[in-house]
Amino acid sequence: MSLVDLLFLLLLGILAYVWSAVRWRRRSRGLSFPPGPTGLPVLGNMFDIPIHKPWYAYRDLCSKYGDILHFRIFGQSIVVLGSADIIRESLNTGSTNTASRKQTIMLELTGESLNFGFMPYGRWWSRHRRAFWQHFDRDATIASGPIQRDMTHKFLERLLKDPSNLKEHMRFAFGRSVLKLAYGIDVSAEKDEYLAVMDETLEGASEGLVPRKFLVEYLPFLRYIQTWFPGARPQRLFAKWQQAAEKLKDMPYDCVRKCMESGTEAPQCIMSDLIAGLPHPREPSYHEEEDIVKNVCATAFLAGSDTMVSTLLGAFVALSLYPDVQKKAQAELDAVVGPDRLPDYSDQDSLVYIGAIVREALRWHIVDPLGLPHCTIDDDELYGYFIPAGTVLLPNMWAIMHDPETYPDTEAFRPERYIRDGKIGPTIRDPLSLVFGFGRRICPGRYFALAGLFVNIASVLHVFYIGPPVDGGGRPVEVTPGMTDGAMSYPEDARCTIKPRSPKAEALILDSARCAWLRTVANNN
Repeated sequence: MSLVDLLFLLLLGILAYVWSAVRWRRRSRGLSFPPGPTGLPVLGNMFDIPIHKPWYAYRDLCSKYGDILHFRIFGQSIVVLGSADIIRESLNTGSTNTASRKQTIMLELTGESLNFGFMPYGRWWSRHRRAFWQHFDRDATIASGPIQRDMTHKFLERLLKDPSNLKEHMRFAFGRSVLKLAYGIDVSAEKDEYLAVMDETLEGASEGLVPRKFLVEYLPFLRYIQTWFPGARPQRLFAKWQQAAEKLKDMPYDCVRKCMESGTEAPQCIMSDLIAGLPHPREPSYHEEEDIVKNVCATAFLAGSDTMVSTLLGAFVALSLYPDVQKKAQAELDAVVGPDRLPDYSDQDSLVYIGAIVREALRWHIVDPLGLPHCTIDDDELYGYFIPAGTVLLPNMWAIMHDPETYPDTEAFRPERYIRDGKIGPTIRDPLSLVFGFGRRICPGRYFALAGLFVNIASVLHVFYIGPPVDGGGRPVEVTPGMTDGAMSYPEDARCTIKPRSPKAEALILDSARCAWLRTVANNN
């Protein structure tokens, strides 16, 4: 190659660089990215992204770089939002542009593409949300109250008979409640096929959506490695999760549909209501609408059970560690409800301290420590920084829920912090305004979740004493609060002692459960 050719190529390279720089400056309007660790060429911040319990590392990095923290991996921008004010500014005020979700290969590989909570902003997502919301708004939640109440009473009975399997009883109770509401299906055994499929699908979300856990997220061609290939454990997991998701989507739908088509009385549930509204099978929109029905009910089943299990487990841990909180709650319950019945939704306004416990449980043990990631649709500006289109926005929910300036003595479980003059006061930031998401992506099932948490926490405290676990000699065992890793977090150690408060409380549990079972039998006949 001659010297002239080399100079020509050099000139082309310089011109391409200048053109790219000018184009980028015009696009960014001269604004810079938010601060963050210096990355490597091409790889960017590949090795700066924390893998294990990243919310702690992000909190520390925000204290160094600021509450808008930027990473870039293979050209993909990721911005961690580290304060409540910044989260609200970016995800509420600019909610349209930040209302989308990043579409990654992991959503498909884990089977989570059916969950409309992960769908990008647009008409397809809006159609799902509209179908979901009509069954989970305030009025619909009140109408479904008897289902949650009966499942709570049966849950108390299982706790009384076998207090050692707390988490299993919770999963069964909440899974059963949402299964009944979504599909009209009653299950009587913990090993039920529907609940097993739900567990496998949730495993895909919790284990598979953790950033940097699977290399295929950044090297998509790895998805084509066959499951029989040595070292292909991820591919076997992906196959299992996808099969479970497809089964969850189709199996209950087919069951309800067959009931309706055979002429037998279909169960009254969300799915039967949505199926009744489907267009004729010959209509062009039929298959799309049918897919929406399947996705909406599957999302309700998945989202409506596991998050509540995690929060309620955290509440049990907290109550076992803070007996004074338990005493105050039980004094309020004794005064308002009395010994002859269990708490109900109608008691909510009078049980102020129970409402404060629900708020503190949601804050103290945050189910999704990094929230659900948002994604920008167009280029944006945030506090003078350039945020490119397609940027993933991670709200560090754990950090804002454990901010000592907002919540003093932040590691302590203190429901009193929310109460002023005998009411939930406005002087401290209410966790309910944060934990259910932001803007157009706020959780549409929040009223159902809050109703379930209230009736379960109130009922458990009304009839049980929750204490620390004990060893073989009856001595208390110390439990250190902690959170599991993953996109959805659970208490690391949820051991506790559960005993009825009195013989009268025990009788009340058994009588309430008997009535709940009689109503179930009557409704099924």
